Parts: sequence; structure tokens; C-alpha cells
Amino acid sequence: MDFNLTEEHIMIRDAARDFARTELLPGVIERDNKQEFPQELVHKMGELGFLGIMVDPKYGGSGMDAISYVLIMEELSKIDASASVIVSVNNSLVCYGLEAYGTEDQKQKYLTKLATGENVGAFCLSEPEAGSDATSQQTTAIDKGDHYVINGTKNWITSGGRADVYLVIAQTDREKGHHGINAFIVEKGTPGFHIGPKEDKLGIRGSDTHTLQFNDVKVPKENRIGEDGFGFKFAMKTLSGGRIGIAAQALGIAAGAYELALKYSKERKAFGTEICNHQAIAFKLADMYTDITAARHMVMKAAWDKDQGNNYDMSSAMAKLYASKVAMEHTVEAVQIHGGNGFVKEYHVERLMRDAKITQIYEGTSEIQKIVISRGVIKG
Repeated sequence: MDFNLTEEHIMIRDAARDFARTELLPGVIERDNKQEFPQELVHKMGELGFLGIMVDPKYGGSGMDAISYVLIMEELSKIDASASVIVSVNNSLVCYGLEAYGTEDQKQKYLTKLATGENVGAFCLSEPEAGSDATSQQTTAIDKGDHYVINGTKNWITSGGRADVYLVIAQTDREKGHHGINAFIVEKGTPGFHIGPKEDKLGIRGSDTHTLQFNDVKVPKENRIGEDGFGFKFAMKTLSGGRIGIAAQALGIAAGAYELALKYSKERKAFGTEICNHQAIAFKLADMYTDITAARHMVMKAAWDKDQGNNYDMSSAMAKLYASKVAMEHTVEAVQIHGGNGFVKEYHVERLMRDAKITQIYEGTSEIQKIVISRGVIKG
């Protein structure tokens, strides 16, 4: 085992850290207040290669590994989880899905623009009646010979209003159950495709989250991903990688809150000394540091498994389950260490606390992660 980062990994981490501090930090509170999508910052992240981190350079990507990906995600998430979730979805779900399972024509037409940040992608699985139970797709895609006609509703779609390319999961043959589900590439502006109002959310408020409506949307046959009936497997495979991204996001949120709490505890005085010298605060810091370090090891292990070609279903589920728990618990503690100031927006920790909650919900709730883990344990 080697727990040391390579020189290249350190350079990548430091570049992401510098970008987060110099570009994301200014205006992050205002973007949160206004629920403002960071359009210009997304373009800058695309120029830095953050939107196609693991994509082969022949398709415009950075050609980096999953370790690089989680390092970037952690640093961005310390400052702005709204920006990092755009990076996560574009990389883990959209670019990965197209590169791993798309045709060469699909890669040339869509992946090349997604990997460079010229376009942004969205992944459309969740529905009003099909969130954790992804097999219960109500959105239909009827085979019409040379094209499909899609009807239905998707909700909680990250980058839903700003994306250019949407990967849509839909039911083609209900009698076949999950074997009758397909995945399709749908372009923004396709007739019958409507974007609903923006969701007013507790956290990640700079992220663009919408409900999408598909009313007799015609999609050419060449826009289906994989063989007929591959859609459910496609969704599950991409979500396994997505969990690594969200685990890294949760890790970053927790680490960002810890760094702010540590700094504040060394500046704030009470009873004649800095509050970090009081055991009540010192022990909180010790717990935070220990749990965050453990979460980081789990996230890195999941990324390493992916890089090594190992099965990472279990390691990614465990990393997301644990890192999201750490993020929720220790952002609350960071607010507590800040006292009354923690309840004020200018100190940032209240935003991190609000952002942390969604990491226990999206791309598979904590309960779903436990199902994945328990099945793996029982199966052996």
C-alpha cells in the first residue's frame, strides 16, 4: 500500500485548490443567495479540464485517473458544492456513460463537446414515482422503427435548465421489467422537450435543478445508448462511479467546514485563551480530523479500485455512505464551534451544513448504499 500522492496528483490538487480559492470563493455567498448558476465559472472549469477529467484526450478530455478526479472534487467542494456537483454529474454520469458505452459516432458528436466544457450534460433517471426504486420508470420510449417517441417526467435533474445534452432513462417494454429499459441522448431544444421551473432548494442553491417534461419527443434510433434493454444496467454502472464523485464532494464539504472551524478556534478567545485550548472544542476538532481522514481513505480506495479495474460497487457505496455521514455530522459541529457566528452567512459554515444534507440523498440515498453493501456482504 502506498498512501503518498504522486507529484502529478499533488499538482492537480493544488491547481484545483487555487482555482477554488481565487475563482469560486469570491461571490459564492451571493450565488447561494440568488440561486445563481455559475455559468462563467463552468466555462473556466472546462478550460482547466475539470469537466472531462477522465475522458481520453482523443475526445477532448484530460485523460486523468479517478484519483485525480476525487482530488479535484474535494478541493472544489471545500468552497462551492454547487460548482462541484456540476463537475461530478458531467464527469461521472454523462462523460463516463458515453465514453464507456456510446458508439464512436455518439462520442464524436457529443462527448467531445462535453469533455471540453463547451457543452454541459445532465443525467435523467429520477421521476416522481421512481427515485430510489429506479426499476419503476414511468417515462416511456416507444419504438417507431427509425426513432423512439418519449413521454414522461423527470425530476431533481442537476443542470436541468443549463444542460445541452441529456441522458434519459425510459421504459420501452414494461413486460420485460428492468430488461425493457433503455438510455437515450436527447438534445436541448428538441420539439416536445420542456424544462419546468427551477427548484428552490435547502442547499447547493447555485446548482440548477429542474423538472423536465417529455411530450411526444422524437429521438433518432442512433441516439439509443447500447443494445435494446441496456438502459437499466447503464444507469446502475454509471451511478457506481457517480457515488465516488459524490463521496468526494461530501468529503470536501466536511474538510472545508473543518478548516474553517480550526482557523476560527485559533482566533476566537473565551475565558482568557483561544477556544481551541478548551477541551470541549479540542475534542471536537480531534473527532472531525479523525473522521475526515477515515472518509478520505475510503474515497481514495474507491477511486483506486476504479483505476485498477476492480469491482468498485461496494467500495464506492461505503465511501458515499460514510463520507456523507461525516459531512452532515461535522458541518453541524463546525457551526457549533463558530457559536452565533456559525449561524451567519458570512462565515460560510452554515452554507456548508445546508449543502451537506443532499450528499446523503442524491445518486443513491444512504439507505440504498446500505442495500448495496449488505448484498455484497451476504453474497461474499
